[in-house]
Amino acid sequence: MSRLWSRFGARTAAVALLSVGVAGGFYLGEDRETQQQGLTAQVGLQVDQAEFDYQRERQAQHRISSAKQRAAEYEAEQRATEAAKEAAERAREAEAASRKREREAAAKKAAEKAAAKASKPYDGPIPASCNEYGGNRKIGCALMIDAGFGIDQFPCLDKLWTKESGWNPRAHNSSSGAHGIPQAVPGSKMASVGDDWETNPATQIKWGLGYIKGRYNTPCAAWSQSQSEGWY
Repeated sequence: MSRLWSRFGARTAAVALLSVGVAGGFYLGEDRETQQQGLTAQVGLQVDQAEFDYQRERQAQHRISSAKQRAAEYEAEQRATEAAKEAAERAREAEAASRKREREAAAKKAAEKAAAKASKPYDGPIPASCNEYGGNRKIGCALMIDAGFGIDQFPCLDKLWTKESGWNPRAHNSSSGAHGIPQAVPGSKMASVGDDWETNPATQIKWGLGYIKGRYNTPCAAWSQSQSEGWY
Protein backbone atom coordinates (compact mmCIF):
# COMPACT_ATOMS: atom_id res chain seq x y z
CA MET A 1 0.00 0.00 0.00
CA SER A 2 2.91 2.38 0.70
CA ARG A 3 4.16 1.75 -2.85
CA LEU A 4 0.78 2.73 -4.25
CA TRP A 5 0.68 5.92 -2.24
CA SER A 6 4.24 6.69 -3.36
CA ARG A 7 3.23 6.45 -7.00
CA PHE A 8 0.12 8.51 -6.44
CA GLY A 9 2.12 11.16 -4.56
CA ALA A 10 4.70 11.39 -7.37
CA ARG A 11 2.01 11.89 -9.95
CA THR A 12 0.27 14.50 -7.85
CA ALA A 13 3.54 16.38 -7.38
CA ALA A 14 4.13 16.31 -11.14
CA VAL A 15 0.68 17.68 -11.78
CA ALA A 16 1.27 20.40 -9.17
CA LEU A 17 4.55 21.46 -10.76
CA LEU A 18 2.89 21.59 -14.16
CA SER A 19 0.17 23.77 -12.70
CA VAL A 20 2.71 26.17 -11.19
CA GLY A 21 4.58 26.42 -14.53
CA VAL A 22 1.39 27.06 -16.34
CA ALA A 23 0.37 29.72 -13.83
CA GLY A 24 3.77 31.45 -14.16
CA GLY A 25 3.55 31.71 -17.95
CA PHE A 26 -0.09 32.51 -18.03
CA TYR A 27 0.34 36.20 -18.38
CA LEU A 28 2.98 35.88 -21.10
CA GLY A 29 0.75 34.36 -23.75
CA GLU A 30 -1.42 36.30 -26.12
CA ASP A 31 -4.59 34.25 -25.68
CA ARG A 32 -4.46 33.89 -21.93
CA GLU A 33 -8.02 32.68 -21.46
CA THR A 34 -7.68 29.96 -24.11
CA GLN A 35 -4.38 28.80 -22.66
CA GLN A 36 -5.88 28.67 -19.19
CA GLN A 37 -8.77 26.49 -20.30
CA GLY A 38 -6.47 24.09 -22.18
CA LEU A 39 -4.07 23.77 -19.29
CA THR A 40 -6.89 23.26 -16.80
CA ALA A 41 -8.26 20.44 -18.93
CA GLN A 42 -4.80 18.89 -19.26
CA VAL A 43 -4.29 19.03 -15.49
CA GLY A 44 -7.71 17.40 -14.96
CA LEU A 45 -6.80 14.57 -17.32
CA GLN A 46 -3.53 13.99 -15.51
CA VAL A 47 -5.32 13.85 -12.16
CA ASP A 48 -7.97 11.47 -13.53
CA GLN A 49 -5.29 9.21 -15.04
CA ALA A 50 -3.37 9.17 -11.76
CA GLU A 51 -6.53 8.24 -9.84
CA PHE A 52 -7.42 5.58 -12.43
CA ASP A 53 -3.93 4.03 -12.21
CA TYR A 54 -4.10 4.08 -8.44
CA GLN A 55 -7.50 2.39 -8.31
CA ARG A 56 -6.48 -0.22 -10.90
CA GLU A 57 -3.31 -1.08 -9.00
CA ARG A 58 -5.25 -1.22 -5.75
CA GLN A 59 -7.76 -3.64 -7.28
CA ALA A 60 -4.95 -5.82 -8.65
CA GLN A 61 -3.36 -5.92 -5.22
CA HIS A 62 -6.71 -6.85 -3.69
CA ARG A 63 -7.18 -9.69 -6.18
CA ILE A 64 -3.70 -11.01 -5.37
CA SER A 65 -4.42 -10.81 -1.64
CA SER A 66 -7.78 -12.58 -2.09
CA ALA A 67 -6.18 -15.31 -4.20
CA LYS A 68 -3.52 -15.89 -1.54
CA GLN A 69 -6.18 -16.09 1.15
CA ARG A 70 -8.25 -18.60 -0.85
CA ALA A 71 -5.14 -20.69 -1.46
CA ALA A 72 -4.31 -20.65 2.26
CA GLU A 73 -7.90 -21.60 3.14
CA TYR A 74 -7.82 -24.45 0.59
CA GLU A 75 -4.54 -25.78 1.99
CA ALA A 76 -5.93 -25.60 5.53
CA GLU A 77 -9.05 -27.45 4.42
CA GLN A 78 -6.95 -30.13 2.73
CA ARG A 79 -4.84 -30.59 5.86
CA ALA A 80 -7.98 -30.84 7.99
CA THR A 81 -9.45 -33.44 5.62
CA GLU A 82 -6.26 -35.53 5.70
CA ALA A 83 -6.12 -35.29 9.48
CA ALA A 84 -9.76 -36.43 9.71
CA LYS A 85 -9.05 -39.39 7.42
CA GLU A 86 -6.03 -40.41 9.48
CA ALA A 87 -8.03 -40.13 12.71
CA ALA A 88 -10.85 -42.23 11.24
CA GLU A 89 -8.37 -44.88 10.06
CA ARG A 90 -6.75 -45.02 13.49
CA ALA A 91 -10.19 -45.38 15.08
CA ARG A 92 -11.07 -48.25 12.71
CA GLU A 93 -7.77 -49.99 13.46
CA ALA A 94 -8.29 -49.57 17.19
CA GLU A 95 -11.84 -50.95 16.93
CA ALA A 96 -10.66 -53.91 14.84
CA ALA A 97 -7.89 -54.63 17.35
CA SER A 98 -10.39 -54.43 20.21
CA ARG A 99 -12.78 -56.84 18.47
CA LYS A 100 -9.91 -59.21 17.77
CA ARG A 101 -8.90 -59.19 21.43
CA GLU A 102 -12.52 -59.83 22.43
CA ARG A 103 -12.78 -62.77 20.00
CA GLU A 104 -9.49 -64.21 21.22
CA ALA A 105 -10.57 -63.83 24.85
CA ALA A 106 -13.92 -65.50 24.10
CA ALA A 107 -12.20 -68.34 22.23
CA LYS A 108 -9.75 -68.84 25.09
CA LYS A 109 -12.55 -68.89 27.62
CA ALA A 110 -14.51 -71.39 25.52
CA ALA A 111 -11.43 -73.59 25.14
CA GLU A 112 -10.78 -73.51 28.87
CA LYS A 113 -14.41 -74.36 29.56
CA ALA A 114 -14.31 -77.24 27.06
CA ALA A 115 -11.07 -78.52 28.57
CA ALA A 116 -12.55 -78.38 32.05
CA LYS A 117 -15.66 -80.19 30.87
CA ALA A 118 -13.59 -82.82 29.09
CA SER A 119 -11.53 -83.49 32.19
CA LYS A 120 -14.58 -83.62 34.43
CA PRO A 121 -17.92 -83.32 32.63
CA TYR A 122 -19.69 -84.57 35.77
CA ASP A 123 -20.41 -81.92 38.40
CA GLY A 124 -22.59 -83.99 40.70
CA PRO A 125 -21.79 -85.51 44.08
CA ILE A 126 -18.71 -87.74 44.38
CA PRO A 127 -19.13 -91.06 46.20
CA ALA A 128 -17.19 -91.47 49.42
CA SER A 129 -16.36 -95.11 48.53
CA CYS A 130 -17.36 -97.95 46.23
CA ASN A 131 -19.55 -99.32 49.03
CA GLU A 132 -22.24 -96.88 47.91
CA TYR A 133 -22.85 -99.15 44.90
CA GLY A 134 -23.88 -102.75 44.46
CA GLY A 135 -23.69 -105.53 41.90
CA ASN A 136 -21.63 -104.94 38.76
CA ARG A 137 -21.32 -101.23 39.57
CA LYS A 138 -19.55 -102.01 42.81
CA ILE A 139 -17.21 -104.39 40.95
CA GLY A 140 -16.62 -101.72 38.31
CA CYS A 141 -15.87 -99.07 40.92
CA ALA A 142 -13.33 -101.27 42.70
CA LEU A 143 -11.62 -102.29 39.46
CA MET A 144 -11.48 -98.66 38.36
CA ILE A 145 -9.67 -97.69 41.57
CA ASP A 146 -7.26 -100.62 41.02
CA ALA A 147 -6.62 -99.30 37.48
CA GLY A 148 -5.34 -96.05 38.95
CA PHE A 149 -8.35 -93.75 38.51
CA GLY A 150 -9.73 -91.56 41.30
CA ILE A 151 -13.15 -92.29 42.69
CA ASP A 152 -14.32 -88.93 41.31
CA GLN A 153 -14.24 -90.59 37.86
CA PHE A 154 -16.77 -93.27 38.71
CA PRO A 155 -19.91 -91.16 38.22
CA CYS A 156 -18.76 -90.63 34.61
CA LEU A 157 -18.04 -94.34 34.13
CA ASP A 158 -21.41 -95.19 35.65
CA LYS A 159 -23.23 -92.87 33.24
CA LEU A 160 -21.22 -94.14 30.27
CA TRP A 161 -21.85 -97.84 30.78
CA THR A 162 -25.43 -97.31 31.95
CA LYS A 163 -26.01 -95.73 28.57
CA GLU A 164 -24.12 -98.44 26.66
CA SER A 165 -25.41 -101.61 28.32
CA GLY A 166 -27.08 -100.88 31.65
CA TRP A 167 -24.10 -102.77 33.19
CA ASN A 168 -25.46 -105.98 31.71
CA PRO A 169 -22.60 -108.37 30.76
CA ARG A 170 -24.88 -110.19 28.29
CA ALA A 171 -25.98 -107.05 26.43
CA HIS A 172 -25.43 -107.63 22.72
CA ASN A 173 -26.03 -105.56 19.59
CA SER A 174 -26.70 -107.95 16.72
CA SER A 175 -26.27 -105.29 14.01
CA SER A 176 -22.85 -104.01 15.13
CA GLY A 177 -21.57 -107.00 17.08
CA ALA A 178 -21.01 -104.86 20.21
CA HIS A 179 -21.07 -106.97 23.36
CA GLY A 180 -20.96 -106.77 27.14
CA ILE A 181 -20.83 -103.96 29.66
CA PRO A 182 -18.39 -101.77 27.65
CA GLN A 183 -20.03 -102.79 24.31
CA ALA A 184 -16.75 -103.84 22.72
CA VAL A 185 -16.85 -104.13 18.91
CA PRO A 186 -16.45 -106.95 18.22
CA GLY A 187 -16.95 -108.56 21.61
CA SER A 188 -14.16 -111.03 20.95
CA LYS A 189 -11.64 -108.25 21.58
CA MET A 190 -12.20 -108.81 25.29
CA ALA A 191 -10.64 -112.28 24.98
CA SER A 192 -7.30 -110.50 25.44
CA VAL A 193 -8.22 -110.21 29.13
CA GLY A 194 -9.93 -113.59 29.64
CA ASP A 195 -11.62 -116.50 27.86
CA ASP A 196 -14.79 -115.84 29.82
CA TRP A 197 -15.28 -112.47 28.12
CA GLU A 198 -18.81 -113.29 26.96
CA THR A 199 -20.31 -113.50 30.47
CA ASN A 200 -17.84 -112.38 33.15
CA PRO A 201 -18.46 -108.74 34.17
CA ALA A 202 -14.98 -108.40 35.75
CA THR A 203 -13.26 -109.47 32.52
CA GLN A 204 -15.37 -107.07 30.50
CA ILE A 205 -14.83 -104.20 32.94
CA LYS A 206 -11.04 -104.72 32.97
CA TRP A 207 -10.94 -104.66 29.18
CA GLY A 208 -13.22 -101.58 29.05
CA LEU A 209 -11.07 -99.65 31.54
CA GLY A 210 -7.94 -100.47 29.52
CA TYR A 211 -9.64 -99.26 26.33
CA ILE A 212 -10.75 -96.01 27.99
CA LYS A 213 -7.31 -95.35 29.47
CA GLY A 214 -5.53 -95.95 26.15
CA ARG A 215 -7.90 -93.87 24.03
CA TYR A 216 -9.39 -91.16 26.28
CA ASN A 217 -7.14 -91.15 29.35
CA THR A 218 -10.07 -90.91 31.81
CA PRO A 219 -13.66 -92.19 32.11
CA CYS A 220 -14.92 -88.58 32.24
CA ALA A 221 -13.19 -87.81 28.91
CA ALA A 222 -14.82 -90.93 27.42
CA TRP A 223 -18.22 -89.82 28.76
CA SER A 224 -17.69 -86.36 27.23
CA GLN A 225 -16.98 -88.00 23.85
CA SER A 226 -20.13 -90.11 24.18
CA GLN A 227 -22.20 -87.03 24.95
CA SER A 228 -20.74 -85.14 22.01
CA GLU A 229 -20.74 -87.87 19.32
CA GLY A 230 -23.09 -90.55 20.65
CA TRP A 231 -20.30 -93.14 20.85
CA TYR A 232 -16.91 -93.61 22.48
